[in-house]
Amino acid sequence: MGKSRLNPITNKYYMNYILFDGPARNALLPFTFTRPVADILIGIMTIRQKWEMHLGSTTTTLTEEYLSDKYPMVELEENVMINASFLPNAVLVEMVSNLEPNQVIFKGEEVVAFYTDENQEEVDFDSYEIIEYREDCLTVMNTWDIFSKNDAAIREDFEFLTADRKSKPIPKSVNVLGHENIFIEEGAKLEFVTLNASSGPIYIGKDTEIMEGAVIRGPFALCEGAVVKMGAKVYGATTVGPHSRIGGELNNSVISAYSNKGHDGFLGNSVLGEWCNIGADSNNSNLKNNYEEVKLWSYETESFAKTGLQFCGLMMGDHSKCGINTMFNTGTVIGVSANIFGSGFPRNFVPSFSWGGAAGFTTYITKKAFETARLVMGRRNVDFDEKEAAILEHVFEESKKWRKE
Repeated sequence: MGKSRLNPITNKYYMNYILFDGPARNALLPFTFTRPVADILIGIMTIRQKWEMHLGSTTTTLTEEYLSDKYPMVELEENVMINASFLPNAVLVEMVSNLEPNQVIFKGEEVVAFYTDENQEEVDFDSYEIIEYREDCLTVMNTWDIFSKNDAAIREDFEFLTADRKSKPIPKSVNVLGHENIFIEEGAKLEFVTLNASSGPIYIGKDTEIMEGAVIRGPFALCEGAVVKMGAKVYGATTVGPHSRIGGELNNSVISAYSNKGHDGFLGNSVLGEWCNIGADSNNSNLKNNYEEVKLWSYETESFAKTGLQFCGLMMGDHSKCGINTMFNTGTVIGVSANIFGSGFPRNFVPSFSWGGAAGFTTYITKKAFETARLVMGRRNVDFDEKEAAILEHVFEESKKWRKE
């Protein structure tokens, strides 16, 4: 256990902030199979990046043991623990920054943040001073929150990231509505595209590219190094993560880093993890024929859960892929490292490391899955190292019970 560092300006110790997974972790599978809750992308940044920018401080993570090699926790003499399901805002950040020993912030029944020190054997909130947080705030408690709250998250992040900053100029060839709601970072390339920010802000990140003929309606976030391909149609409340590529038709979806949906086909009300690939002309349904509420597979209850949503599409875990012309039914959940192909609708829940489609599945053995991951990541100059392999090996074992082996 390390010592807290003294801030020479304020003569106070820097606070050590730790983001913990909290009770929603299992409800956020398959995305939290391979990352802490804090590293979920929603809006323009991950939850961790939001907290770090708001607090002006780095954070570490309290998560599942098998993830802790990649996402370690640093504990010092004094620490503030923050529930990563809560997204920061000005009021909440001030309350967290001002936490004193033996204080805890609650919102209703949920713990938001609490102060702890190295001498505490255990944390007993009965002995804490309880501070109530009564304002509204964004939370990520279920997988579908990631896309359904993405509109609000993009607006909040846009306001925070662009405050008192000047956008790069919008090129003359770009058709624009609502130019005051458009922010372009350094190195972005875009010509002969249409940007309509009258319904929400459009954020175009560093070293991104929007190819000719793309039509984009806000709110929209294109993160660093990402690409929108020629003729793409984006209807808003959509985030394209760092170094990802999109094409075709998208509506209200969040695509995490290093994933590709580069061709024609529809993706709506959906979330893709990292290192996913959607084959050309693949489509997902986001609305049932009878217009009823969509149910989605829950890893927590091991049954289909009510989402309260009429529109809900595809949830796809990291490293999963589908072949050309794949069809996904309304409310489909795909685990980690699944490979889907063939005609017809695969079932609404495809466990991790499954290989096949509507005709049936076999197990996608880790040796083959790792070979593919190594090639896919190598193309983007990212190492598939022992930490990554150990995480996926754990997921393979943990997900055995859902595969018919």
